Amino acid sequence: MYNVVIARYGEIGIKGRNRYIFEDKLVKNIKNSLKELGKLNVYKQYGRIYIDVEDYDYETIIDEAKKVFGIVALTPAIKLENDYDKLKKAALELVKEKIEFEDVKTFKVESKRTDKSFRLNSMEMSRDIGGYILSNLGDKIKVDVHNPDVKVEAEMRAECAVVYVDKIEGYGGLPIGTNGKAMVLLSGGIDSPVAAWMIAKRGVEIEVIHYHSYPFTSERSKEKVEDLARILSKYCGRIKMHNVNLLPIQKEINKNCKEEEMTIISRRFMMRIAQRVALSRGCNALVTGESIGQVASQTIQGLTVTNSSVDIPVFRPLIAMDKSEIVEFAKKIGTYETSIIPEEDCCTVFLPKNPVTKPKLEKIIKSEENLDVEKLIDEAVENIEVKEIMF
Repeated sequence: MYNVVIARYGEIGIKGRNRYIFEDKLVKNIKNSLKELGKLNVYKQYGRIYIDVEDYDYETIIDEAKKVFGIVALTPAIKLENDYDKLKKAALELVKEKIEFEDVKTFKVESKRTDKSFRLNSMEMSRDIGGYILSNLGDKIKVDVHNPDVKVEAEMRAECAVVYVDKIEGYGGLPIGTNGKAMVLLSGGIDSPVAAWMIAKRGVEIEVIHYHSYPFTSERSKEKVEDLARILSKYCGRIKMHNVNLLPIQKEINKNCKEEEMTIISRRFMMRIAQRVALSRGCNALVTGESIGQVASQTIQGLTVTNSSVDIPVFRPLIAMDKSEIVEFAKKIGTYETSIIPEEDCCTVFLPKNPVTKPKLEKIIKSEENLDVEKLIDEAVENIEVKEIMF
């Protein structure tokens, strides 16, 4: 019955003269998300984005397209020539289907007339279409304008007529690729995949960098993070993943610095390496899954000392979220079950018994004088393994 799916956007509509840039990017991203299903016709027309479903399963199309950032809702619809009688008949058929398969008892009609030359205004259209439905189905369904089981939405537009009854929520945000590029420090935990998803939702293209301590950590721990990146790629598209062995640096820190400073100094090295790789890849910021007070290195003092090791912005989308909120988010986007698989990570290697929670920058810098910082960074970057991850 349906012949199109309408992809609705929100924030894009207030972008003024730049709106077309966001619309064009959204169309491109939708096409990319659906390319495994075949060559579908995705196009914009008078402030709307349509996906022609034709012989395709519209539910499968919606399930894939709703992961595209920038879409606030998807609507399976019947798109017709600009013919009011055909519009009324299509509305009737949709209500019949709802009665048959969902046992609805009440309905309401909301109409929109963008074609100002049409003889009826919006309210008159609603009354007329509602009366037409009642005249055919009055023994099976009633009108309820306040809390209907189904809402029929009908539009007379200059270029076509459209009718629909359902809206499936998307994630909103902005199309990926419209707000620059960032490097995400991705671990195998719960937090960083959520942070990556949240920053991508704002239109930021992402690459990820992962630190391991092989052979102290296993190959399976790396594979787990690749699995998380693969889940993220459902929303973000192809992801370039940079794997860094941090073990040589950790050994040097363990040998030359105070035990309690192990975590914070390791963290500073992670940020420096991430910045080096980010700048070489055209990324303008780093992204982490840190939240204030969650672990010893994430106190305000710890975050301040970590920030001072790099010059580019560090975004922390989860900074004020409770763990329970982050867990719910991880479940929503599908990363939680993978994140909780028990695998060691680099942060568990040489873990101090009593890590410093309120580090002072001058003391940390003094400790780092015992290390050849630039040489260690150079060696780590030279040995990076790069993978392309795609769902």
